[in-house]
Amino acid sequence: MSNIWFKDYTIDYLEGLRNANMGEHIGIHFSELGPNFIKARMPVDKRTTQPFGIMHGGASCVLSETLGSVAGWMTIDPEKYRAVGLELNINHIRAVTKGSVIGTCSPLHTGRRTQVWQTDITEEETGKRVAISRLTLAIIEQGTLSAQKEHVVVNKKT
Repeated sequence: MSNIWFKDYTIDYLEGLRNANMGEHIGIHFSELGPNFIKARMPVDKRTTQPFGIMHGGASCVLSETLGSVAGWMTIDPEKYRAVGLELNINHIRAVTKGSVIGTCSPLHTGRRTQVWQTDITEEETGKRVAISRLTLAIIEQGTLSAQKEHVVVNKKT
């Protein structure tokens, strides 16, 4: 199977993208990078549950959007383009109250202007499906976003 990534990215590099953003805040950690998929782990704890003690649907959305957006970005030339979310569809299948979940993201379509990524979220301990999502991305040229004053700073480990 051929590698779909634009560069030879590593898990350590991807972990550096977590610097002071939503993924870091709720405890998402990139865990595996294959030739055409990316995985991340997210805890089910006070940061990711709703008031009744089950994983918040919004947390599943954040995991899916994080994985899909990063995966899309990894397939393009980051000096020329950005991948931005257009639409997220998610089906929540079962409740989770503790432990961690694993998101596995793979492409359904990687075109020049749009991409579609699917993320399967499972319980880490049992492997049972928790949710499944589909994220549509727009691939846009750098400099076309009005709020683009700040650039992504990768927190490189020393």
